[in-house]
Amino acid sequence: MLSSENKIAVIGLGYVGLPLAAAFGNIYETVGFDIDIERVNQLENGIDLTKQLELSEIKDSHHLSFSNEINDIASCNIFIITVPTPINQYKAPDLSFLLKATSMIGSLIKKDDLVIYESTVYPGCTEEDCVPLLEKVSNLLYNQDFFVGYSPERINPGDKINTLTTICKVTSGSNPETALKVDSLYKTIIKAGTYLAPSIKVAEASKAIENAQRDVNISFVNELALICDRLKIDTNDVLDAAATKWNFLKFKPGLVGGHCIGVDPYYLAHKAESLGYHPQVILSGRRVNDNMGMFVANKLIKLMLKKEHKMIQSKVLILGFTFKENCPDIRNTRVIDIYKELIQFDLSVDIYDPWADAKEVENEYHIKLIDKIDLNNYQAIVITVAHQQFLGLDYQIVKNNNGVIFDTKSVIDRNLVDARL
Repeated sequence: MLSSENKIAVIGLGYVGLPLAAAFGNIYETVGFDIDIERVNQLENGIDLTKQLELSEIKDSHHLSFSNEINDIASCNIFIITVPTPINQYKAPDLSFLLKATSMIGSLIKKDDLVIYESTVYPGCTEEDCVPLLEKVSNLLYNQDFFVGYSPERINPGDKINTLTTICKVTSGSNPETALKVDSLYKTIIKAGTYLAPSIKVAEASKAIENAQRDVNISFVNELALICDRLKIDTNDVLDAAATKWNFLKFKPGLVGGHCIGVDPYYLAHKAESLGYHPQVILSGRRVNDNMGMFVANKLIKLMLKKEHKMIQSKVLILGFTFKENCPDIRNTRVIDIYKELIQFDLSVDIYDPWADAKEVENEYHIKLIDKIDLNNYQAIVITVAHQQFLGLDYQIVKNNNGVIFDTKSVIDRNLVDARL
């Protein structure tokens, strides 16, 4: 039986933390904490720039408050950490956000408090990296004075069907009693039910392989796309034909970015290599997917030269910058790879994305998005994201001007395009 005195702090109010805080705030006294005061102010006014929640979903969470002041979460007894765990420029795990949050919570936890991690990590990270830091900062003993759980996030940004409460939640705890407590806690908000893993390490590994598996599957069809390009046949035609077999998995080729699929395999590979094993399949899949942007850019250049466009005088429009359609998330977008490759050919490249936050793009990638488009101005267009706003554009204008259209998402009339993945 859960205590009615539970007071929850959710640390990090991004794509993962905000829906979690709102769900718990319907039942328990909950404080959503973030160091970004601008983000906190927006949420207090019911504004969510990630578009994960509607105004009503925030306002209707009656026991939820927001803060960037550490004192406002000092009285909590359950701390849920949902901060980002990206990779650095060398594609190695970057635990800086996680360890800073852990150190902060370590300064707050009291006897019998519970700390739950949702951030994606490599197997063993919670107990090998985070727990010792909690003990050091708090001067408390693990599994004696405080307890730890791990429940990997499964948020799919922009997805309004598969949401927090409708996806089965994996749970785990530092001992059997804690595991049951963590599982019971999540059962109160997860309509789809929970799955209690036998250990924290198992729960960590399950999250890592979820996205590594998808990454490898996409890398296979991306490699197929590279082969089909040389065969001069359409990849989608091949996939449609193969999909007539009952057990064929119809993955689509494309750019693989975002905070999960393009990142998590490196966490799994990092842990494997630390144990003396060099993963072959996982890393080969990553190499294929990481090179798709370069392939698209170079294919576009060849198509433009074939139509006798001069590189220095030509303008290219990239439609889309977020990592997926109808979503404002720009984390680890691989559209940047296409952009960087094209500008090396002295092309003038514009990027248009009505979903992305222009200020965020400029701060993160040093690129200024354009706020309107005229298709008459471009010699080539690359559709990189299948935003709904792009589906009804008059691409015939580009064709009439002898322009090149590369549809990486295969979403417009194939008779209009010069190339598809």
